[in-house]
Amino acid sequence: MGDAVRLLLNADAELFGIVARTLVISSVATLLAMLVGIPIGYALARGRFRGRTMVLSAVNTGMGMPPIVIGLLVWLLLSRSGPFGSLGLIYTREAMVLAQFLIATPLVVGFTAASIQSLPPELPDLLYSLGAGRLRRLWIIAGEAQLGLLAAIMAGFGAVISEVGASMTVGGNLRGSTRVLTTAIVTETGRGNLSFALALGVMLLALAFAVNILLTRIQQRQRG
Repeated sequence: MGDAVRLLLNADAELFGIVARTLVISSVATLLAMLVGIPIGYALARGRFRGRTMVLSAVNTGMGMPPIVIGLLVWLLLSRSGPFGSLGLIYTREAMVLAQFLIATPLVVGFTAASIQSLPPELPDLLYSLGAGRLRRLWIIAGEAQLGLLAAIMAGFGAVISEVGASMTVGGNLRGSTRVLTTAIVTETGRGNLSFALALGVMLLALAFAVNILLTRIQQRQRG
């Protein structure tokens, strides 16, 4: 533990490079999941169509999908013998973003749908009768459901920044390229370099806590 603290205090270049890479990859994946997942969650919450229950069931199943399974599916798609192997994306940061995006999106969709469904069902009609346009109605509804939407973001980010199986499978854990905090912890622990692994673990917890405390402060301020 003392060696781990010294690594942190001395601002080890490799350690903070891994931290920066982790933050970029997980943030991009979470942002993409928000852009895709929030509209889908809204549509599932407000829409009425045949097969809606099946789609919601698939989303709920995806929320508990093991990351290693998603990593395997992405690997099969992007490997040289896969349908998208010609793109050369396997063992790249883009492949890691894709895998983490697929992990986070069901969580964002599920939390968004639940938060929208918790609102009064007559709210859209009431806003329409008051003269609010479509975009204005969507903005007001999003504002009413923002506590749940922030919870969706926290759940998505927390899931991708802490997973290891998918990142290891599609990223390859290449030093200086695709090595992130979770995969580096596994590698350094296997090598017996426990001080560096502990330092990485501390940074992972600190990073996750910093992002979540920011979102939680926003959430509780809006609740107040």
